Amino acid sequence: QVQLVESGGGLVQPGGSLRLSCSASGFNFSAEAMSWVRQAPGKGIEWVSSINPGGDRAGYPPSSKDRFTISRDNAKNMVYLQMNKLRPDDSAVYFCKKTSSVERGPGTQVTVSL
Repeated sequence: QVQLVESGGGLVQPGGSLRLSCSASGFNFSAEAMSWVRQAPGKGIEWVSSINPGGDRAGYPPSSKDRFTISRDNAKNMVYLQMNKLRPDDSAVYFCKKTSSVERGPGTQVTVSL
């Protein structure tokens, strides 16, 4: 079955950086577009970024564009999210998922605070 495991979250000061990782298994990873989404307490799911199967095209909403970079390694079944210039409103649980599915991993907590 599909398994997605996120890691790399933590506590960081405003302006800092984090790199999230997602290990994927149980499906043909190199054939699937992948996405990162996040959920802050009391809020709905927010799209953060997506990447095509080949890894050469990515998309971002205005809230993460020019600060976040998604990438993938199809040889390792891994997808990454490099987050720079972090802000307190980036605090959330971050999840990776197949773009075509609602199924998510357990997530990794990112907290941006002094």
